[in-house]
Amino acid sequence: MRSEVLNIAAQRNMFLSPDALELVLSEPEPGTFISNILSSMTRNTMVIEKSDILGFLGGAVSKEIKPVTPRNKKQPDISVIAGTDVTGESMCEGKMEDFTRYFMSRYNTIRDILRRRMGTVMPIEKAVTVNREVQVIGMVSESTITKNGHRQLKLEDESGMCKAIIMKDSPHINDIIVNDEVIGVVGSRKDGGVLFATEIIRPGVPSEIWEESDSVSSVAFLSDIHVGSHTFLEKRWDNMVRWLKENAKKMDLDYIIIPGDVVDGIGIFPGQQEELSIDDIYFQYHRLAEYLKDIPDHIKMVLQPGNHDAVRPAEPQPALAEVFTRSFDSNVMLTANPVGLNIEGRTVLTYHGRSIDDWVASVQRLTYNDPIGIMKEMLERRHLAPMYGLKTALAPEKKDYLVIDKRPDIFVTGHVHGAGSIEHKGIRLIAASTWQDQTEYQRMHNFNPEPAVMPIVHLGTGKTTMKGF
Repeated sequence: MRSEVLNIAAQRNMFLSPDALELVLSEPEPGTFISNILSSMTRNTMVIEKSDILGFLGGAVSKEIKPVTPRNKKQPDISVIAGTDVTGESMCEGKMEDFTRYFMSRYNTIRDILRRRMGTVMPIEKAVTVNREVQVIGMVSESTITKNGHRQLKLEDESGMCKAIIMKDSPHINDIIVNDEVIGVVGSRKDGGVLFATEIIRPGVPSEIWEESDSVSSVAFLSDIHVGSHTFLEKRWDNMVRWLKENAKKMDLDYIIIPGDVVDGIGIFPGQQEELSIDDIYFQYHRLAEYLKDIPDHIKMVLQPGNHDAVRPAEPQPALAEVFTRSFDSNVMLTANPVGLNIEGRTVLTYHGRSIDDWVASVQRLTYNDPIGIMKEMLERRHLAPMYGLKTALAPEKKDYLVIDKRPDIFVTGHVHGAGSIEHKGIRLIAASTWQDQTEYQRMHNFNPEPAVMPIVHLGTGKTTMKGF
């Protein structure tokens, strides 16, 4: 349109100043508008100024008129937080020294968080030799209930190991304590070097108010798409895409996070081949690429793997390889699982959520029906998957990428196909739903998903909306 306006003026041997041109282009029909102005010109001039146009409008256009800035033309403001993406950084070989380094990384990082809460702490080796109240920080290697109803913990730090007893009348007797978490213990030594705990301290997350920013953008979450399964909800997906095309720009929905299980995969569970509509893993990702291309181009998407995807099962999982993603558009950003993101000044922790299986199996009061309750337990321990040796395989990397070392503003998981949101200590916790109907495997286990729900968080205000399709 700019060229058309300039050509119309040039045909009459006239030119437009930059201010005049911007004012013309702000009109609904710039070509007709400039033609009318040129026909009405009474003074002999080669350059049309902004004042000429204002004069033509008879002063109806005030000095407050500003050039129109197209919406959603800004560059996406999103980046991976340094040190949170294992892609290209994996160096473990599964040797004993790898595991030692891995658990020491976990211990040291969470110990430093606990020290900021507890103050002076004592090495376990020394604590079991003094006759006064002490504070120690240790990794739980075992938690059992004695025949008298007390809880006995085995704690370990870099100096040694000890037993800690939580008496059955203690307010902490019913605390959820899982193996391999790092805790603080306040207590006194008794005979035999046993600590009798009076207080259990966890690293936790500080409670902070969501400070509103000037961001107008929103971020949405689409987890567990499961392309390739015959239970993929294509019609509901199409409804969601249609809604995005009609609403995303005007509501500044500029980002979508996809926390894993983007395809159904091959051989993930017994009898899966009977539930597949696409039985080739490469074709599953190719079809996914076609579905993602329907999403408006201005939306930046972040896609990470889950336990159904074509990456190693051990967490942290690196980003999908190019052999599977070469047909993806450039607005799809591939990351590891888990990963930390900075989106317009907000910290987003996104994790597929496989460890939820271990939480449910290990802690009787936690259930698949309340994934957000499990997410709270993760935050309290500052770790996404503390329990080693269960369903969630953990790779002994040079650092523990599943430690939550930075407090997030938004924390999202998928995996369990539930949908929900809550504000917890100022953090927006999101369970990101699914785009798959109930499978036979889920029906056998009496699991009912909540599909086709898209959580949306406004990055400025923190307001969360659950949009159902």
